[in-house]
Amino acid sequence: MKTLLAAALAAATLAALPAHAEDTLAKIKSTGTVTMGVRESSGALSYTLGDGKYVGFHVEVCHRVLADIQKQLGLAKLDIKYQPVTSQNRIPLVANGTVDIECGSTTNSAVRQKEAAFAVTTYVEEVRIAVRANSGITSIAQLNGKTVATTTGTTSVQLLRKNERAKGIDFKELYGKDHSDSFLLLESGRADAFVMDGQILAGNIAKAKHPADFKIVGEPLSVEPIAIMLRKDDPTFKKAVDDSIIAMMKSGEIAKLYDKWFMQPIPPTNTALNLPASEATKYAWAHPNDKPVEDYEKK
Repeated sequence: MKTLLAAALAAATLAALPAHAEDTLAKIKSTGTVTMGVRESSGALSYTLGDGKYVGFHVEVCHRVLADIQKQLGLAKLDIKYQPVTSQNRIPLVANGTVDIECGSTTNSAVRQKEAAFAVTTYVEEVRIAVRANSGITSIAQLNGKTVATTTGTTSVQLLRKNERAKGIDFKELYGKDHSDSFLLLESGRADAFVMDGQILAGNIAKAKHPADFKIVGEPLSVEPIAIMLRKDDPTFKKAVDDSIIAMMKSGEIAKLYDKWFMQPIPPTNTALNLPASEATKYAWAHPNDKPVEDYEKK
């Protein structure tokens, strides 16, 4: 009797506790819903077409992953809810359970790994500089005395300041609340340059009123592994996500999706970014891993 009572009390206590972070698959199975973190303007990786519609390379990769998870859990239907996130709130929203899978443009770093987990790297980014085509700026050295825009919550300006070629260069910083806001600072003339991931720069230029007015210049400031972000300490969910992505890498599906979003015309303007997959991205597909940016810096 005591054993039964103890078991009943334990069950009642467990029922009263909030769902643990490691229960993502169980949560998806019991609710039939999953929340995908998406970005409003993260280039071809993740962006909005308006009216609650989100598209992009990482959004489509995540749709394929969630279809595999739906099959794995034996769900007849899986309701995907979109949660727009920003550079500032994406990690807290994943950590507190608001977002189950973040499909944006997040760099996998050792610091971030303390708060979140990352799937295997699906895209390797080069941080570059966008300027007006007639600005005369072609390198980091020419940013001296200029105003440089970047997005709040990103690492781009720190990368610029750390760069060997930026020694002795003095520039003013302006922060946009998101990537489209940062690009607007450049487009409106309030900033002389916008420092950000190359594909985000290319995506915003493609959507500009006059794309030919802008160009991407200068030396790459860094090479960064970009990955889908998940809650920490949830190995079962991470394995399900990784297994799905690795299968796409092996089948060549991920290369086809890349071609669709980075080489072919994409909505809303049907402009092609013409950004072939870098050798580092191809290496990540051939050798699936979840190494942080610090491992890339050691090379």
